Amino acid sequence: MGSLLSIFPLWMVGLWLLACIGLCVHAVRTGREMFWLWIILVFQPIGALVYVVAILLPEQLRGAGAQRLGAAAREALDPGREYREARQAVEETPTVRNQSRLAHAAAALGRFDEAERLYAEAAHGIHADDPALLLGRANALLELGRGDEAVATLERLTAEPEGHTPAATLAFGRAYDAVGRAAEAETFLRDAAERVPGFEGMARLAAFLRRHGRRAEAQEIVADIDRRMTKLRGPFRKEAHHWRELAARDG
Repeated sequence: MGSLLSIFPLWMVGLWLLACIGLCVHAVRTGREMFWLWIILVFQPIGALVYVVAILLPEQLRGAGAQRLGAAAREALDPGREYREARQAVEETPTVRNQSRLAHAAAALGRFDEAERLYAEAAHGIHADDPALLLGRANALLELGRGDEAVATLERLTAEPEGHTPAATLAFGRAYDAVGRAAEAETFLRDAAERVPGFEGMARLAAFLRRHGRRAEAQEIVADIDRRMTKLRGPFRKEAHHWRELAARDG
């Protein structure tokens, strides 16, 4: 408070405090977690601005871009929130949909053993060949280094339209690479590099080429990533940097 008074006149500080109180009232009335009150009141002025970006703007604009921005801000502040909510949903109503949601949240936290088990448990009965469950499980298996099982899981998708989506194409490329089927892996990874949104497909292809001694080709992809990254800001740039590091990494 003292720092605010030293910079702004008293009436502006008063308006700011009223605005912060208004944000606190909004947080309580809309059922937000109580840690938002702490963020708003203690970490001024950043806390109030974070609340506006993470909560108010997505509510007011309702656009896809604003919602993604809000979700990214909430995830940065409380990365385990989705997992906790998904786990509670499973405990209350253990449907296949809720199990799939929990498996996805577990994978996002790097809990791949749990994710793989949840996907496997959900894929029973009429859901045994559910494409989303098969793809989710295959990706978890890849992270666990179980390439043979990932290939077997993915190849159950080939007769389905979902087996040809960008995400499935990327998973096929990774799986075939994991079991040494390099020619097939390259075909799928090149397709994924063109079709998967963001930089993961490009990075996975560059890493594949680098591992197979084709460093010049890999470096061309890294340079392309660098050019595209200059146009990004905020959380999107952070994610892109992660994939750029993978693309440029030796070994």
